Amino acid sequence: MNYANIVTSLPGKKSERLVERRENIVPKGVSYGVPAFAETAEGALIKDVDGNTFIDFVGAIGVMNVGHGHPKVKQALHQQVDQFIHTGFNVMMYESYIELAERLARLAPGEHDKKVLLQNSGAEAVENAVKIARKYTKRQGIISFSRGYHGRTLMTMTMTSKVKPYKFEFGPFAPEVYRAPFPYMYRRPEGLTEEQYEDFVLQEFRNFFISEVAPETIAAVVMEPVQGEGGFIVPGKRFVQGVYQLCKEHGILFIADEIQTGFARTGRYFAIEHFDVVPDLMTISKSMGAGVPISGVIGRKEIMDAAEPGELGGTYSGSPLGCRAALAVLDIIEEEGLNERGEEIGSIVMNKFQEFYQKFDCIGDIRGLGAMCAMEIVKDRGTKEPSKELTNLIIKEANKRGLLIFSAGVYGNVIRLLMPLVITDEQLQEGLTILEKAIEVAVVSFKKDCLVNA
Repeated sequence: MNYANIVTSLPGKKSERLVERRENIVPKGVSYGVPAFAETAEGALIKDVDGNTFIDFVGAIGVMNVGHGHPKVKQALHQQVDQFIHTGFNVMMYESYIELAERLARLAPGEHDKKVLLQNSGAEAVENAVKIARKYTKRQGIISFSRGYHGRTLMTMTMTSKVKPYKFEFGPFAPEVYRAPFPYMYRRPEGLTEEQYEDFVLQEFRNFFISEVAPETIAAVVMEPVQGEGGFIVPGKRFVQGVYQLCKEHGILFIADEIQTGFARTGRYFAIEHFDVVPDLMTISKSMGAGVPISGVIGRKEIMDAAEPGELGGTYSGSPLGCRAALAVLDIIEEEGLNERGEEIGSIVMNKFQEFYQKFDCIGDIRGLGAMCAMEIVKDRGTKEPSKELTNLIIKEANKRGLLIFSAGVYGNVIRLLMPLVITDEQLQEGLTILEKAIEVAVVSFKKDCLVNA
């Protein structure tokens, strides 16, 4: 049985008409991947309006860890709709907000007392973490990292590293935001071991406090435990712990941005657990609500209480629907063993990536943590020159065969996989087989085009 089933060209006739309508009414600044419109989705499969079925290795960019339309999520949402849809937590409170906050506090790293603020989106969570850090420390400066991604609002866009498409011509940006170096093992200088390179980048971080900004002016350092949009770049434990220790030495808060890495994606509830670091604040969203907008900030009680009543919140923040969906997600992760499944999927994918690496010399690097896996596409393994063009061709070939994949990285040359963790072994293997075929066909086509254009 094949799960992927493409019965029309892409886009099909119905999707083609919808694309035309989209072009007339939706700004071109809103991008899209595959030229198709969803009709139904379940688990790791999406069916479009033309009858094409896709295996989903994107998961709405890391949102669908528990899969599309999980019965427990749908049941929770139906129950909530029957009770009430929204009252505004700052007007008339509801128990699900409290219950979710309590459960998140218990799951978050550290035995200290914690409090939880709920919001709508990942960017809002980061914005509020920054506000809280500044309020608590009475400092203004914020440090993020090269290749980091934190959102599209003014502050989070400022903190984000990649210029195009996120920042180009959208300035001026927010003040008092600084960008520090972050280790990129694949592109480390020749002659350095991974350990030496980590030590080198950590020393550069120390020097940052001498050459760029005084540490006593910095409220917080914000780090993705695994860089998402930056290309699924996994730092070493030495680096993460070294940065954490420097924060402690200088009274700087350490904020872990877990928006893409959280909720079993890396085989743990939160990726920072792999590094034996307990953050002062942590931002969460994406797979937290299984597609219903919700986000949060989890932090030390004394830090979270720095803001006065009315200084935090929002109209839809921690909505009843979002809270009920998130509670269902936590039940699913526990009951279905999705942390363990995340590790298992990661092992299967990385083993297959090893085979790809031996077969295709366009793959320069394979990397990942748990089920957050990626491969970097290059023109030449020796020079490591990125190949965005070939990457896009691989994605297009995969889409044509019924597999949804997506790119990442500052060079746009990283293929990242974020399949739902409820994907079956058969669906996973079929998707990987399609990906292998897509690479094979794309490489041949790419080489032909290069010869023609030479």
